[in-house]
Amino acid sequence: MILENKIVIVTGASRGIGREIALLLAENGAKVVVNHSNSEAGAKETVAAIVDKGGTAFSIKADVSNRAEVTHLFDETIARYGKVDVLINNAGVMVSKAIRENTQEDFDKQFDVNVRGVFNTLQEADGKLADNGNIINVSSSTVKLMFPTYGLYSASKAAVEQMTRVFSKEIGRGVSVNAIAPGATETELFLKGKTQEFIDKLSGMNAFNRLAKPLDIAKVVLFLASDDSKWISGQVIGANGALV
Repeated sequence: MILENKIVIVTGASRGIGREIALLLAENGAKVVVNHSNSEAGAKETVAAIVDKGGTAFSIKADVSNRAEVTHLFDETIARYGKVDVLINNAGVMVSKAIRENTQEDFDKQFDVNVRGVFNTLQEADGKLADNGNIINVSSSTVKLMFPTYGLYSASKAAVEQMTRVFSKEIGRGVSVNAIAPGATETELFLKGKTQEFIDKLSGMNAFNRLAKPLDIAKVVLFLASDDSKWISGQVIGANGALV
């Protein structure tokens, strides 16, 4: 129970990696705030799964790209639990197109959620996260790859990584700030629309010849959210099976 009595906000926790993070952290003693922007049913299912195992959780709807809603997310958490110890910025969107084919709306969507969303939560955390807390931003291993059609998405995640490095030296108060960069991970959202040939190709690019399971990523986040990781800050941890 390495997170016992820790209050954790997980953005985008209604499905996929975010859901697995919320479940694992709750199993290890955290009280979890399951954030979602438009997946109320999935968020309720995540909360129910935590509660069924004896954990504590509740859900809050908030679009991280909207500053007022992020303020509400933090204030509601503090009103209910008294503090926020850990922030996990998992919410994100991806539009897979060649750069020349992206529209202005595609650009805005990815940078509003992936970059402005992290910017908004970091600003709130600067004054509202508890001393000696932990922040984990979710990046992507595509930042180091030159995958066609991932140009804007990778650029947005590169911005997240740079904010992580700089903010780790700004916030002070014993707060550690890191990013995790998963590789290809077996989620419903990731697998949708991909051919078996493409999935096999991605699986063969790492050292273990498989896609990551969401639990593989959640276990790294669990460590980074715990006090055992306190001397790690300002780093981007690649959780990708030696992909890059």
